[in-house]
Parts: sequence; structure tokens; C-alpha cells
Amino acid sequence: MVKHWRVDREEKYEIVEKWFLKDLEMIDGKEADTDNPYFDMHFHKVYSMEAYSCASKYTFARTLNKLNAMYLKKDFKIVNFDDTYLNDDSNWLSSNRDLLVVMKICLYASNLLCLSLCRLS
Repeated sequence: MVKHWRVDREEKYEIVEKWFLKDLEMIDGKEADTDNPYFDMHFHKVYSMEAYSCASKYTFARTLNKLNAMYLKKDFKIVNFDDTYLNDDSNWLSSNRDLLVVMKICLYASNLLCLSLCRLS
């Protein structure tokens, strides 16, 4: 988890907490049939999260699913999400703003992946 804030025109980031994808057991979208940005991540403990939007929640779930498929290939549960929006072949971007949000989340997810692969001293 990364804390983000702005100082004048500079953006600052601080790693607050770190989890490993291999330890993630499940993502629970809570309600698949409503526009809800809240979800739970199940590790050894359950963490409740709030995404920027429902679209960003789905993008995050898709990104984690793809990373799992590429690197770990473990049994990974995504529950209470609408399957239509989790598939790549669906048309899920509704506006240019959603595209911007998706790009930011992908950037953050890739940064978190890189940070988790680096050793901290």
C-alpha cells in the first residue's frame, strides 16, 4: 500500500504496507450488481479497500489476475465481480476519464510489482 500526497507541484509516495501476490487468497468485490468501489483483499488477514471508482476496482482485479496468470499460476479467487467486466474481450471503458484512471492504476500496479521485487535494506 502506498501513501500518496502532494507538496507544491511534486508528488510524493511512501510505502506504508507491503503484501505479496503469492499470499493473496481472494479478492471479494462485495457486490457484483451495484456500482461499488469497495472490495476486500484476503491474505492471512482481510483488508478492506476503497478504489477510486468501480471501474478502477475492476481494473485492479484484472491486473492482479493477469499478474497471477503470468508469474504464479496459482488458484486465485475473484468473487462478487461481474464476469463480463473481468474479461478482456468486453467493452468496459465508458469515457476518456475512465481510460485515464485505468492507465494510472496500471502504472501504480506495475510500480508496486517492481517495488515488491526489489530488496529493501
